[in-house]
Amino acid sequence: MNKHFKLIFALAMLLTPLAGRTQVIDKVVAVVGGEKILLSDIEEEYMRSKMQGGQSDLSKCQLLENMLTHKLLLNQAKIDSLESNAMNVENELERRLRYFVAQIGSEQALERYFNRSMYQIKDDLRESIAEQMLAQQMQQKIVEKVNLTPEEIKHFYNEIPQDSIPEVPLQYELQQIMIYPPASNEAKYAVRQKLLDIRERVLNGERFTTLATLYSEDRASAVHGGELGMRSRDEYVKEFANAAFNLKEGQVSSVVESEYGFHLIQMIENKGNTANVRHILMKPQYSSDMMSAAVARLDSISTAIASDSITFEKAAARFSADKKSAMNHGVVINPYTGTTLFQKEQLETADYYIIRDLREGEYSKPFESRDEHTNVALKVIKVKRIIPAHRANLTDDYDAIQRIAKTQAEHSILKNWVRKTVRNTFIKIDPEFHSCKFEMPWVK
Repeated sequence: MNKHFKLIFALAMLLTPLAGRTQVIDKVVAVVGGEKILLSDIEEEYMRSKMQGGQSDLSKCQLLENMLTHKLLLNQAKIDSLESNAMNVENELERRLRYFVAQIGSEQALERYFNRSMYQIKDDLRESIAEQMLAQQMQQKIVEKVNLTPEEIKHFYNEIPQDSIPEVPLQYELQQIMIYPPASNEAKYAVRQKLLDIRERVLNGERFTTLATLYSEDRASAVHGGELGMRSRDEYVKEFANAAFNLKEGQVSSVVESEYGFHLIQMIENKGNTANVRHILMKPQYSSDMMSAAVARLDSISTAIASDSITFEKAAARFSADKKSAMNHGVVINPYTGTTLFQKEQLETADYYIIRDLREGEYSKPFESRDEHTNVALKVIKVKRIIPAHRANLTDDYDAIQRIAKTQAEHSILKNWVRKTVRNTFIKIDPEFHSCKFEMPWVK
């Protein structure tokens, strides 16, 4: 089966309402607290695991147990009043869709495949991603105190049989110079004016919720009328928090600029250091002339580097708009691991397709990409180091081994939590699965 078909099948399984159920009489096969698992959920997960390989040997009983654990975490997250961050959900949604669009060729091709608009495809994915993030938050809360000493990590590595030492995939260490299109004039003015017009409409009596649904580019909150839920001041970027927490209930802010774009904010309820607000997010739209100007600027920087007028490291420190990497000689930090090494899947799709044919020490031509907040950005990327695939060792892969050891310790704690929580949670499993040899006491 070719890579393209596997990819689209995987997306189809995530988009359950789009892909349709398997041709069986569906039923609820398990209930965990307030969460349900359908027979079709298991059938689809089984098909996906077979298609994608890797875990194709998992039985339906094992898949059900994985789902039971996920639902137990999700149920407890809701009991503990955890909430997924709307912006994080939206950013992850955009990241996944960019990857799928890059693989299939275009947004139009993806829309044709599912016979639905991108807006509808995004809507179908949001709930799944939000649930995944809630379960992950709950799991992190359970294992947050796990901390291993260097001696414990060394002992863990020495106990691994030689033929079981994990293979480390190809990794990249990258440097970048990133700039944004010159939006300080007409693009920023235009988006500010749009938001000022919307603010005027609110002040004249139109509902903020309706306008957020229609116009906000933060689609995760837009479907809820722009509402973000009760959150602490620390959960927002500084500019947003300062504006939001100075509002009285019902009051609407002036236009607020943050790293995510431009906002209008309406206070719903303020409880000191926590508040529930609505917002409308808009981002500048760039003309082809603006993009060309940004490319030309990066071209001139690249020319200076090529002529040895300036080093890549100094150019990054002087010109890059990404302050994190600029302060680190242009070296980019992997947000997933906190290290400077990236596997293919951890890179922005546009970034990987640009650097995959470069050798160590070479750098790209200017190209369009995205920053960590999905804003349009122009980049030049240099491949500082390429680490070929190899078996992990303590010298080169200490961070990776540390993560594996930590994951194993966390898994042990999670299992103990599941075993304890199962006893105090309503769980019902269809008799069809009572014969499964579960690791945990799900069947009471």
